[in-house]
Amino acid sequence: VGRVDGFVVFVPLVIEGETVEAEITEVKKSFARADLVKVVEPAESRVEPECSYFGDCGGCQYQHMAYEAQLAMKQKQIVALFERIGGFTGDRVAPVVACPKPYNYRNRILIRSQWNGKAKKLLVGFRKRNSHWVVEIDECKIAEPALNAQIPEVRDNPPNKGGVKVNLRVVPDDWVVPDHSFFQTNYFMLPRMVEVVRKIFQASGAEYLIDTYCGVGFLGIELASLAKRYAGVEYDHRAILAARENATKFGGDNGEFIEGRTEHLLPKLLAKFEAGKTTVILDPPRKGCVPAALEQLRQSRPVQIIYVSCHPATLARDLNALCADGVYRLEQVVPLDMFPHTQHVECVTDLRLNT
Repeated sequence: VGRVDGFVVFVPLVIEGETVEAEITEVKKSFARADLVKVVEPAESRVEPECSYFGDCGGCQYQHMAYEAQLAMKQKQIVALFERIGGFTGDRVAPVVACPKPYNYRNRILIRSQWNGKAKKLLVGFRKRNSHWVVEIDECKIAEPALNAQIPEVRDNPPNKGGVKVNLRVVPDDWVVPDHSFFQTNYFMLPRMVEVVRKIFQASGAEYLIDTYCGVGFLGIELASLAKRYAGVEYDHRAILAARENATKFGGDNGEFIEGRTEHLLPKLLAKFEAGKTTVILDPPRKGCVPAALEQLRQSRPVQIIYVSCHPATLARDLNALCADGVYRLEQVVPLDMFPHTQHVECVTDLRLNT
């Protein structure tokens, strides 16, 4: 964010404190957008991007920043969102947990194809920054090598027509994950995420666990040994079948996976497990939880809610609703850098019931 005579101008690919030349591309009533033309005085944290497509491809936003600076900026952004949207104090937000492998970490990429009439060729790659057009790529620096090895094959054997998406994925060892079911895209950060969630769960003293929006059951299964009983809830039929199979392999015999929507199943499960001794994990899509589910939690009052989200803004909004009137209090927010070199970040939050 820059300013010209006090007027706000948004310029991508610029670091706080830099002096730059930029070209205005769009003017609104209260702000303008611009493209970076030249960096006049670079920040100390500016580095040369490893990817030759950076700036054109829309996949990464922060490759021009040293990794430590990326972590600091993400932490600052999360604090600002939680203060502005959630009404929480910034001291609840911990430093961002770094990824041990900031490049070649993504286990899933979405390759797009698009016919370019002017060049008379089919483009295969990712979307351009701020565009629906496709930028042709040969390699993605943040994708696992096994996925990059498949890109030439997609180009040589493209879909029948432009606009078709090709989903490339590396499946975790021994886990059952259907093609379009959710699984975290960074295996290198999974041990750190599990460690954080396990510590938060153990600190509550809860005996039972309900894992909502559970997908193929990963978090519930990883915490199964800490609970007397656990249940996973998921409305995706293929994912719930996979979760049951994964539980047979890894989850012991103290749990069950139930097909259905969280807002429909929560009251029954919280009555069954005794809310005062139960932790509920919320791991919804980016849009957050439906209001009905949040209200049911406020009424049923499980002793702890662990909310996991890749969208800090909707997370802060939902936590504000859960904490309204002092029903719950926010103990901590632990950000994890599941998506290095991008604007995205995962957060694990710990809510405790006020008694």
